Amino acid sequence: MMTKLEEYYNKFNEEKRLLRPYGRVEFLTTMKYIEEGIGGREGISILDVGAGTGRYAVPLSEAGHEVDAIELVNYNLGILKQKKSAVRAKRGNALNLSKYPENHYDIVLELGPLYHLFSFEDKLRVLLEAKRVAKPGGLIYAAYCMNEYSVLTYGFKEGHVKECVAEGKYSKIFQTLSTEENLYSYVRTEEIEALRKAAGLSRVKLISPDGPANYMRREIEAMDEETFELFLQYHFATCERPDLLGAAGHALDILRA
Repeated sequence: MMTKLEEYYNKFNEEKRLLRPYGRVEFLTTMKYIEEGIGGREGISILDVGAGTGRYAVPLSEAGHEVDAIELVNYNLGILKQKKSAVRAKRGNALNLSKYPENHYDIVLELGPLYHLFSFEDKLRVLLEAKRVAKPGGLIYAAYCMNEYSVLTYGFKEGHVKECVAEGKYSKIFQTLSTEENLYSYVRTEEIEALRKAAGLSRVKLISPDGPANYMRREIEAMDEETFELFLQYHFATCERPDLLGAAGHALDILRA
């Protein structure tokens, strides 16, 4: 039986999202920091966990790296395989990477699985699995959906705040209390830090791959190319600022095993 998450991604066009102007901000920023982690090395080993349609896996493979990919949703996996790239793609779950050897990968990407896990224990398990397959000193890129984006957009901007309060979907300090029914889990920077510590990983950087872009979708869509380039310059100059991280749409924790 198809899970609710699979049903969702069968309808949601993840491929198209990262091609839209606001999605390009996230994609270009994430790739910038992945390339920074690669550091000019050639033919490194990369595992893309929750690879989706291969938006990251395929270009990294085309750049000459050895890329394995694991994806839960058959629909996304089918699109990835249709691209006929050198990516070695399999169906699987971020909670169990037993298909892959220990201490093997220079880089492990977790650019989606943590969005859809709701307990601290499951999120920690994903990080520990990534740590197990990463080489000592290898890099892990763990992406999260941020709480304030959810409260401000779905709660206030889209007018659901009163029903969310009435239904107990927010704590007293407006932490979103998501369940699997809601599909997405939203965190604050203190939970990201608690997970890092529990996993025994050191931090290289904590950045926002999208900053305010998700709040400004309409405005970014209307930008000419020169203005969009200036927005990217602004974003690259501010995406590591700790005073802005919690309010962004996403955070990307760059960790060392």
